[in-house]
Amino acid sequence: MGEAYHCGYVAIVGRPNVGKSTLLNRLAGLKLSITSRKPQTTRNLVTGIVTRQQAQLILVDTPGFQTRFGSVLNRGMNRMVTQSLSRVDAVLMVVEALKYGAEDHRLIELLPRRKPVLLVINKIDRASDRKRLLPFIKRMSEVRDFAEIIPISAAKGKGIEELIEVTAKYLPQGPAIHAVDEITEASERFLAAELIREKIFRLLGDELPYVSTVIIDNFVEEQGLRRISASIIVDKESHKGIVVGVGGGRLKEIASKARRDMEKLFGGKVFLEVWVKVKSGWADDERFLKRSGY
Repeated sequence: MGEAYHCGYVAIVGRPNVGKSTLLNRLAGLKLSITSRKPQTTRNLVTGIVTRQQAQLILVDTPGFQTRFGSVLNRGMNRMVTQSLSRVDAVLMVVEALKYGAEDHRLIELLPRRKPVLLVINKIDRASDRKRLLPFIKRMSEVRDFAEIIPISAAKGKGIEELIEVTAKYLPQGPAIHAVDEITEASERFLAAELIREKIFRLLGDELPYVSTVIIDNFVEEQGLRRISASIIVDKESHKGIVVGVGGGRLKEIASKARRDMEKLFGGKVFLEVWVKVKSGWADDERFLKRSGY
């Protein structure tokens, strides 16, 4: 008889900016979760599906647990993290190599005791002193009784297959839930909004505060062409000027780069229109957040 098949849900958790979204994208083999050098870019649970000969991992990339800001949006994101932990079969706790602080520790304290937690030490390629890695791993082994400790580099792809194989052992035995060619449970509508939001983070740098979001107003597919209308929601009129740019140049660049990524991800032509709208206090507006899917 062959080896038993394993299939289950795996949460990827960690403080902001430790590389959770980069790890999800690397595991799935496509850009499903937005990445940026700015922390707290992920706001929703994004699922990626990894299928191998003996296992299927359904990965949930959670928002970085936020301890410093108390808006309705951030409280909602923290709620997503804790809820996702109650529904998964295993947890990948991601920390940055040679960097472990109070935020990491607070999150580890929230992790379930009755589920396997695997510690993923990311960004080993950036470690300034490789000789410190082994002592760091030993130190982390004393923080909690982790099921496994796996050093990786999500950006470089190092240790990824080992991570998949090791994680699979902690999932329930059973058949695959998804077809072999499925890579995510997220809708194209959701992914389109995320790709636009990524371009805002990447192109505006520190110019725009964390007071923007993206709403898909219309998404229609006809004969292989996707017609998408989207609104970038900002908090102030001055923020609108930052996004639009001189002569509308910045907004055109955001839309153009997002459209190219959509065409690559969706495998077809995309006609994209993007507008900028001002809604003061949207991050604390519970009704608006609920309508927007947060």
